[in-house]
Amino acid sequence: MEENFFERVYEIARQIPYGRVTSYGAIAKALGTARSARMVGWAMNASHNREDIPAHRVVNRKGLLSGKHHFDGTNLMQQLLENEGIEVVDNQIVDFEKVFWTPEMKE
Repeated sequence: MEENFFERVYEIARQIPYGRVTSYGAIAKALGTARSARMVGWAMNASHNREDIPAHRVVNRKGLLSGKHHFDGTNLMQQLLENEGIEVVDNQIVDFEKVFWTPEMKE
């Protein structure tokens, strides 16, 4: 079940547009498993060797780079976001509501 869940998480993560972010909880809700935000976080952590998963675009519900310690280098997550035009100050995304992307609900 877990591997299948992770793949469903990755399917949504791959859809996050360039220059946008979403949250662990929004992905969980889109999967119909609203209470599994922590599992989404585990999936993102498990994806760090996969170049096809833009894990840097998944943050906590307040726009904090809560997964940044899972990236190589101290500021890699922030650098990746800034390269996409997203402003980050003190590990917090500036104008979070403007760059937030809501995944589509799956049937």
